[in-house]
Amino acid sequence: METLTIATIDRPLEAVVRPPGSKSITNRALVVAALATGGVSRLDGALDADDTKVMREALHRFGVMIDDVDDPWLVLGTGGKLSAPGRIDVGASGTSARFLTALAALVPGTTTIDGTPRMRKRPIGELAAALESLGVAVETTDGCPPVTVTGGALGGGRVAVEASRSSQFVSALLLVAPMAETPLVVEAPRLVSAPYVQTTLEVMQAFGAEVEGCGDECWRVEPTGYRTAHFDIEADASAAVYPLVAAAILGGVVAVEGIPASSTQADLRIVEVLEAMGCSVWHRDARLVVSGPSRRLEAVDVDMNSAPDAVLGLAVACLFADGPSRIRNVGNLRLKETDRLAALVTELRRVGGDARVEGDDLVVIPGEIRPATVRTYDDHRMAMSFALVGLARPGIVIEDPSCVDKTWPGYFDMLAAL
Repeated sequence: METLTIATIDRPLEAVVRPPGSKSITNRALVVAALATGGVSRLDGALDADDTKVMREALHRFGVMIDDVDDPWLVLGTGGKLSAPGRIDVGASGTSARFLTALAALVPGTTTIDGTPRMRKRPIGELAAALESLGVAVETTDGCPPVTVTGGALGGGRVAVEASRSSQFVSALLLVAPMAETPLVVEAPRLVSAPYVQTTLEVMQAFGAEVEGCGDECWRVEPTGYRTAHFDIEADASAAVYPLVAAAILGGVVAVEGIPASSTQADLRIVEVLEAMGCSVWHRDARLVVSGPSRRLEAVDVDMNSAPDAVLGLAVACLFADGPSRIRNVGNLRLKETDRLAALVTELRRVGGDARVEGDDLVVIPGEIRPATVRTYDDHRMAMSFALVGLARPGIVIEDPSCVDKTWPGYFDMLAAL
């Protein structure tokens, strides 16, 4: 198996980093641009990585023309007139699986969405049940992919989607709601990772959707369709977590470009947590700056339910804190590319710390960091997070480093440039 030894850095950082475009925003923008009426949409700053390649290839299969050779990407809107693609392999992209399942509801004919062995264990039954209540025929395999959708039209009305395991079920419904036959009211009881839904609404509105809140975790979407747009995609806050945590661990200053102060990306929650750990944080235009403390990081007790993707980087930061930290309400990490709670406990212990899971909480206990070869479980965020340990301590080797291509193909080049 391919491995990569991380080079340590023996001085405080002074760096400027531009992460790639947001995966979450890119895949949402691709869907709504594909449905738009009026010609071509321009997507500036989109992420070119495995997850967005899956989405682009799937949309091609639905009959969408996309010019993604250079930035900006150009998407020719279909006005919702799509063709059934038959069978689609989404690999390990959970976002693609959920969004394309909802998209298939609009398409006359049958679409089957499948993926990796791990994808076949990731839930989609809640989304299927919501679509069925709107008149769409959906079959899953014990609530997981492969999922087969026989579409043609999406009824309006009112639908409740159980969202305690993933906000992507809600985002998927919202993205196709402007194409429904009549206004659609979407309710999301027990919503996790709520900021991702806010990001969905912002992308929809940029392309002309009319959405209004109608109570807590409830939205009414008018059947207006979408119009084309020239849309700028922010840098990825989930990716920004890693250089920001590097500043916290090593000291010095790291500036991340491309994230405006008005951004609602979920994983910007890491900024508040790093401040609580003793870092200084400020925003200047579209540049987010973190300065690491001159002393040891402070342990924290924080709820990270709204920002689960940031938990892995935070857990590594907690290895360098002055005592045990508790990361609360992150049970949904069990349903990601791997069981991230179990993987974190194993690998935090492997590098010399300690960790345990208590209910839906992760407890991280600092220890004497030692050389180790870290397993990554074909999970990009495991690789990116534990590489940060190697910046601070020698002897950290990352297995299967190319798994970062899922969202940041140039990640290890960025670390080297620090």
